[in-house]
Amino acid sequence: MRKTTRSKLALTTSFALSATMMCSQSFAASTDPDHPNILLVVADDMGFADLGSYGSEIETPNLDSLASSGIRMTNFHTTPACSPTRASLLTGVDPHKAGLGNMAEELAPNQEGQPGYEGHLNDRVAALPALFRDAGYNTYLTGKWHLGKEEGSRPTDRGFDHSFSLLVGGASHFSDMKPSYAPSPEIKAPYAEDGVLLDELPDDFEYSSQFYADRMIEYIEADKDSNAPFFGMLSYTAPHWPLQAPEDAMEKYRGRYDAGYDQIFNERLEAQKSMGLIPADAEGAPRPPKGRPWESLSSEEQKVESRAMEIYAAMVDELDAHTGRVFDYLKQNDLYDNTIVIFMSDNGAEGHDLDETWPADLFPEIRRVIDETNDFSYEQMGRVGSYTFYGPNWAWAGSPAFNLHKGFPTEGGTRSIAILKTPGLEGGEINDSLTSVKDIAPTLLELAGIVHPGTEYKGREIAPITGTSLLPVLSGNAEVEDRVLGGELFGKYYIRQGDWKLVMMPKPYGDDEVQLFNLGEDLGERHDLSQEHPEKLAEMRALWEQYAEENDVIIPNWVSGY
Repeated sequence: MRKTTRSKLALTTSFALSATMMCSQSFAASTDPDHPNILLVVADDMGFADLGSYGSEIETPNLDSLASSGIRMTNFHTTPACSPTRASLLTGVDPHKAGLGNMAEELAPNQEGQPGYEGHLNDRVAALPALFRDAGYNTYLTGKWHLGKEEGSRPTDRGFDHSFSLLVGGASHFSDMKPSYAPSPEIKAPYAEDGVLLDELPDDFEYSSQFYADRMIEYIEADKDSNAPFFGMLSYTAPHWPLQAPEDAMEKYRGRYDAGYDQIFNERLEAQKSMGLIPADAEGAPRPPKGRPWESLSSEEQKVESRAMEIYAAMVDELDAHTGRVFDYLKQNDLYDNTIVIFMSDNGAEGHDLDETWPADLFPEIRRVIDETNDFSYEQMGRVGSYTFYGPNWAWAGSPAFNLHKGFPTEGGTRSIAILKTPGLEGGEINDSLTSVKDIAPTLLELAGIVHPGTEYKGREIAPITGTSLLPVLSGNAEVEDRVLGGELFGKYYIRQGDWKLVMMPKPYGDDEVQLFNLGEDLGERHDLSQEHPEKLAEMRALWEQYAEENDVIIPNWVSGY
């Protein structure tokens, strides 16, 4: 494993002192370093190489600037899919404890009704926005929620003072309210503002990333003189499918990807090596089972694939531009320097394709609605009413060092972009410590001087945080080489300790048997060592069994194939 480059973190004693004072005294203005603002920015399905500062050709100057003033994490792990990741992000506990042991849309018969499989953020966890609100923060969410759509489980029920949210996993990025998937064409995507469902979107909702950034600015502006800091979660739905973007943004990338994904794969892989983000001898990921060499495609297929990537690049570009507007607002109001900013993706790149995702024999009504209510023509791609997927080929180029993509427990599914900027943190550094999305909650609580309630919150029993604050790691005062991380989703699972990793994968991605990898020598998970190291395999199996028992994992007796 490469030696970790760690930055120096100069935390003031006021953070520690305020932990005991936070709930008993009012705050100074949000320019007070004792009480920093927090802006948590989450991208949806972004690949590990999609930012300029992570080796991409896509123009992302605002997030690249954030990286230059903060720390780029290169061994940061989420879950393989969006809602379980968000459950851990906002609680610091494993999703199997927080209610998202499986996505609500994918619950198996043997999981239904079981604790930890409610399909929404359950009451056995304390959510970050509630803890920050208790401590005097103003709390805001704009964008994707996906942690419960019924009354009692919406953002305002879990601690957000104000929220404008898409309650489910995906929808059109324009104002037509068309859901990404629904069994009836009459169903609208469920959006809510401050907990109230909307019949239509506001007139100024032109594009998802634009509107979510606008609303976040409006929320902060309305309360900026309230003498309280803010906790804001800017939760984009980009670049989640369907791939759609404004015309001018798509035009900017016209023709950029005509050379194909094989070339982009190689360019990004070499760029990440030269930037020190991955080892110089990394082999790169194997082509996925559903992938095809660029030269094997017909000219028409190449034309469609190129257009899909142009749209995807435009979505990432737009996400960066609108995030930059939020940064500019904070700077213009002297708030940016005292704002902790975390940017991350909720999982790896999305590499499924339409036919694989909803086979007609499993979800016939959903498939029928998709086919009958969308325009799949080349001319309409990226525009209102279109339905375009990223697919396995571009996902391969989206995370060129890592195997597979979203939905899988491989590095391509769980290793995600993460950038942390906080007052007192030396910027421009790279950190390759083994870290988890569960670590964000305890890190933010420590930086704000807020003590987690432990095992009881407001008269109910809750799960304790199992993530670990990142501050000792970032300051160079802790080593995490022997840390154990595990996860399971859709019956696929992994356990990781240091460089060793055990993975269970179904066919055609595996042989329904566990595989063993040494990531220090094989970052792309190409070489199964299970036969060569039976003692290590047994050790890793035992660690998996321990993880599964501690987190009440129920392996599903049905999977959709996602």
